[in-house]
Amino acid sequence: MSGHSKWAKVHRQKTATDAKRGAIFTKLGNLITVATKEGGNDIENNFKLRLVVEKARAANMPKDNIERAIKRGAGLGDGKNVLEEITYEIFGPQGSAFIVETITDNKNRTISDLKSTLSKNNGQLGGPNSVIWQFDRLGIILIDIDQLANKNLDDLELSLIDTGAQDIIKSADGWEVITDMDQLQTVEKNIKNLGININESSLGYKPKDGLTITDSVIKEKIEKLYNALDDLDDINNIYSNVN
Repeated sequence: MSGHSKWAKVHRQKTATDAKRGAIFTKLGNLITVATKEGGNDIENNFKLRLVVEKARAANMPKDNIERAIKRGAGLGDGKNVLEEITYEIFGPQGSAFIVETITDNKNRTISDLKSTLSKNNGQLGGPNSVIWQFDRLGIILIDIDQLANKNLDDLELSLIDTGAQDIIKSADGWEVITDMDQLQTVEKNIKNLGININESSLGYKPKDGLTITDSVIKEKIEKLYNALDDLDDINNIYSNVN
């Protein structure tokens, strides 16, 4: 659930049913609209837009959906929904902490749903900087395991570090390359120059110190809270300090 497990959410997105795929496309479309509104509709020069469009393409989002979302953000759509990104900080059981990124057209609805979910799942909403100070804002690049086949992994790891990677977290799904926030574009470009296709590239949060929970009852409560938050329609990303 922490910044070390972004692969889990990506895997769930890729294996979603048709019904859930529609919800994923809606969330991606909203992100595209917000990114366009903030930085313009030039994908090459709007880094945030390029990241989310690449994510949408990786999720097989139809081209028409992507174009409509860009037009909406550029003020060329129907103009019915005004979207905004809001980040919330949450206290969970036993010292667990969560950062929740939302994207919404109705912040009153979002905060109401969030508070209701927290009250039912041992969570509490925190104020500004009550939780976020425990995390670093970093770049996260995901590389599929099949992109690592037939490569000298030791040499590749050294090469990635030389190009600016701060850390490399390895799993059965692939590698999660961590960079400084302002180095994300550079490291992403260097990885592509090595002939490696990137699964996803984004900015995210990584806990400064991971929290290990050994009590099975507490673990279950934290997992229940995480899943309840993940089920909310307006939630875009969840980060936790729990290992």
